[in-house]
Amino acid sequence: MANSAEPVSPSRPASRARLPRRGRGPASVPAARPRNADRGEEGRRRTLALAGAAHDMKTPLATMAGYAALLTNGQCGPLTPRQREVLREMESSCTRLQRTVDDCLSFGLMEAEGVRLRADLGDIGACLEELHGIWSDSFRRKGVALYLLAPPPLPAFVFDYHKIQRVVSNLLENALKFTPTGGTVWLSWEAHFWERRTRWERAMPGNRRRQASPAPNACRICVCDTGPGIAPEFHQEIFDPFVRLAPEEIRTGGGRSGVGLGLAIARQMVQSHGGKIWVESELAAGSKFCLVLPLAASAETARSEPR
Repeated sequence: MANSAEPVSPSRPASRARLPRRGRGPASVPAARPRNADRGEEGRRRTLALAGAAHDMKTPLATMAGYAALLTNGQCGPLTPRQREVLREMESSCTRLQRTVDDCLSFGLMEAEGVRLRADLGDIGACLEELHGIWSDSFRRKGVALYLLAPPPLPAFVFDYHKIQRVVSNLLENALKFTPTGGTVWLSWEAHFWERRTRWERAMPGNRRRQASPAPNACRICVCDTGPGIAPEFHQEIFDPFVRLAPEEIRTGGGRSGVGLGLAIARQMVQSHGGKIWVESELAAGSKFCLVLPLAASAETARSEPR
């Protein structure tokens, strides 16, 4: 009687269920550590190390700046024109390094504790006009024109005076760094209607605001320059920590400086106000950095630190 079982072909061996080896079961396999957790831990260690190094640099840097100022003022004897020029360059380098140290310390503190706001009712026009006066000499020395485009007075609203000055200072510093001699930079602000949608709302073509001219609910601040511009593919990346564009990516021979934290700090400070920051730019067409701040303080902004 023929066997009813199907013969097994030598070239196709019968499949057999594999039994788990002893000690190799699912319970004995260690859980894989998420890659994002490793990256987050690595970023945290890098930030703490950078903040520690920056803190150690503060004292010797202050000493160098103090001696340079002492020599420049002529308190150690008369100076030749060449010596005075060298000291001016030394003071300028100390100032740039001091900003880098401050950025490292600020970013480390924000990563550890978040952004602490000292928000109060203030005049944004007075805030930016004061900043224009602070930066005018630096622009004049390089031969870059800095224009202030002041609108009609805006109503006072709640914001952190010094942190907004820090944000705009970072934007002005970048504009001065990348704008060639003979170029122009504009600092402006204006009342702005910011149409904010929640993630549950859909932007339907027929679901537009009915009012013809909606009332402004935000202040928009812009810093425009006639520099080399930024390629569109880097418009989001430049606001990430430790990102610096190479000279070939910004079409300038000025090279890179700093550690790539200025715009990352600016973004965190603006977002802590409930605002938004972005860039509009193309290569060889200059750059326009904009930020909007809501006129009505959010719950987080209104929760300012005690003075």
